[in-house]
Parts: sequence; structure tokens; C-alpha cells
Amino acid sequence: VQLQASGGGLVQAGGSLRLSCAASGRTFSNYAMAWFRQAPGKEREFVAYISGGGGFTYHADSVKGRFTISRDNAKNTVYLQMSGLKPEDTAVYYCAADSTIYNRQLASGYAYWGQGTLVTVSS
Repeated sequence: VQLQASGGGLVQAGGSLRLSCAASGRTFSNYAMAWFRQAPGKEREFVAYISGGGGFTYHADSVKGRFTISRDNAKNTVYLQMSGLKPEDTAVYYCAADSTIYNRQLASGYAYWGQGTLVTVSS
């Protein structure tokens, strides 16, 4: 499956952005999806997860209550709605997919990755 992330940009602290990740190549609903992020000099960090059918979601504690993952299987797209953005949310955000997930927070568990989209939050 091919993934294309978009929607990043520069936003002031407290602002909002919505990231999108468009998928192609396979039956989208067969794949669980996730968002990860990587800040300069730091390891890739789990942000949010959604099951193939969209009925189960899980968010990292650092973004819980501010970010929401969702998906539209008819459009082969997963979203990350981000609000209450903080400077520490600045990172390259990546979408990831896999048909079988054993540890949803582990980057190595995802076989397919988008190219990343940069989110910069200014103070």
C-alpha cells in the first residue's frame, strides 16, 4: 500500500491543523493506521492509532484530548485533527499502515509508511 501524507504547515501555539494520509494499492479497510512523529534529534514517537474499521482508536497520553485520529474508508484516507497545538508538537508527522499489528505503539510493527509532513508550532 502506498501512503501520501499532507496538511502540515506553520501554526501558532493554540492553533489547529488537520493532517491527511491518502492510501492506494490495497483494500484500505484491511489496514490499521497510525500516526507517528519525529522531532529533530529525537526518536520517532507514537501519536495515534485507528483500527481498520475505525471502531477502535488509541492516542498517546501527550496528545490525548487535543488530537483525534479518524478515517474514511470510502475515501481511503486517515486524518489527524490537531488542536491546542504546542511548540513541543513540532515534528515531521508520518502515517503508517499494516494489516497485522501486535504493538500499536511500536514503529517497527508497521510495514508501510508515508513520506512525512512537517508541522511547526510557533510560540
